Amino acid sequence: MAHLLGAEALHLEYPTRIVFDRVTLGIDEGDRIGIVGKNGDGKSSLLGMLSGLIEPQSGRVTRRGGVRFGVLTQGDDLDPDATVEHTIVGGLDEHEWAGDAKIRDIIAGLVADVPWAAPIRDLSGGQRRRVALAQLLIGDWDLIALDEPTNHLDVEGISWLAAHLRNRWPKSAGGLIVITHDRWFLDEICTKTWEVHDQIVEPFEGGYAAYVLQRVERDRMAAATETKRQNMMRKELAWLRRGAPARTSKPKFRIDAANELIADVPPVRDPIVLKQMAVARLGKDVIDVLDAGVSFGDREILKGVTWRIGPGERTGILGANGSGKSTLLNLVSGVLEPTTGRVKRGKTVRLGMLDQQFSQLQTIGSDRVREVLGREKTTFNVDGKDLSPAQLLERLGFAREHLSARVDDLSGGQKRRLQLLLLLLSEPNVIVLDEPTNDVDSDMLAAMEDLLDSWPGTLIVVSHDRYLLERITDQQYAILDGTLRHVPGGVDEYLRLRAEQDARPTKAASEPEKPGLSGSEKRAAEKELASIERRLEKIAAETQKIHARMAAHDQADVDGLQKLNADLSALSDESDALEERWLELGELVG
Repeated sequence: MAHLLGAEALHLEYPTRIVFDRVTLGIDEGDRIGIVGKNGDGKSSLLGMLSGLIEPQSGRVTRRGGVRFGVLTQGDDLDPDATVEHTIVGGLDEHEWAGDAKIRDIIAGLVADVPWAAPIRDLSGGQRRRVALAQLLIGDWDLIALDEPTNHLDVEGISWLAAHLRNRWPKSAGGLIVITHDRWFLDEICTKTWEVHDQIVEPFEGGYAAYVLQRVERDRMAAATETKRQNMMRKELAWLRRGAPARTSKPKFRIDAANELIADVPPVRDPIVLKQMAVARLGKDVIDVLDAGVSFGDREILKGVTWRIGPGERTGILGANGSGKSTLLNLVSGVLEPTTGRVKRGKTVRLGMLDQQFSQLQTIGSDRVREVLGREKTTFNVDGKDLSPAQLLERLGFAREHLSARVDDLSGGQKRRLQLLLLLLSEPNVIVLDEPTNDVDSDMLAAMEDLLDSWPGTLIVVSHDRYLLERITDQQYAILDGTLRHVPGGVDEYLRLRAEQDARPTKAASEPEKPGLSGSEKRAAEKELASIERRLEKIAAETQKIHARMAAHDQADVDGLQKLNADLSALSDESDALEERWLELGELVG
């Protein structure tokens, strides 16, 4: 195989730490490489050095002559005044790009719902991300690097992207490097895995499943001190081997070795025992959604939904962006009352919700983590063992030194760990998780799944992370055309149904449109839109000021830099939430 790119003795450090020391690696034609590792260990920095966006202190990166290298970073440099069409297809006439099957497929797969004539400045963060990805993929590249490409994609978009990357080049041609926390995606497209840790890059053959096996073998041979982490990965491997026949039917790792490793590992969870415990805690009546509908003005979001949620059920909810998943969760949790029908809740239901905006942490931002935990119960039972809150946090990959940090100063991933812990300590018997994988690395995801395996209650999960849904839920429902439908075949059945839905003929042009919002409702929505736009402008200005302060800041002042980083993270979270609301209102106003 021809060589595409090589890196020799790369050394990268910042004033507070060394990120990489003497890293040497290479990429050949046909390589499909997934990069994994904990948040902050240097995955994006590695991609930056390989692509030339970051200059290492020593070492060098070389490319074969003529290699065309396309890169998608976590930010974008799109021209805010350019239209979506010009950004994606440049100066090509419509007949040129519309006659190209590859370009048509990319547009349909990523930006079919994005206004073609809209300027980039009017798009939400998620739409900009998809436009940037479409712009990159339309190019003709020998090597592509993608940093978190599945962010802002729903299940269908992720499935499309995996298929596109699998088929983009012949098997022994082209090269791909991808950073993602989506483990299903890693398994679908990668032939190699690089783990970034402890200033090195450690290579493994195969995708995520193969990486799990090899990492367990490595840990078994390394030292007895790795027992905790090893047990978690062995449990993960047990699920990969026993719980997902479609995944292990492919020879991605040695079946004999896997069987030997998990011979003494019990099943991931015992559904019968957990259901008995759930009935004891909840009774037989949990939540019944009875012929419920939700409308905003004349816009119908959900219609005729009947869903009887039982004790101990573990359910994943599927649906495209904007299909009504969050509306359904708000209906179940009592945040929203149905427009028609009713929702009946059992008397013993204690519902806990993990949302996307860290709302549970907003009132305790100035408190130290240790103070927050001190106000909670002293022990929590997991797998028959009593653990303290600090031990639980450690099990979730939270370093002990961060117990003294203020909540507002935590990174997004650390906040997600604390948010989950506080949710579990509140002892709900029904848990609702809304996109729980945001800001979370693969180790944290495995730890979260490990904790939820032994949790005896009803679990409802909305996520675009296919691996997570298959791993922690036992059944899936889908929102299709505003109705809730059981999909026994899981994600694959849902994708088939959506493809059939998209293939149906559209409404006749003569068919009258449904009326929109009333005059007063439209004025209120437009007023809120204007308010959001003003706040987003202020956030952009504040973000620029913080970047300027960071550039001028004393790099030796670690605490000061951490505070500035925390401020940036908070502004980013607020911006994402506002952009989502802006999109919803934009759809209503038209």
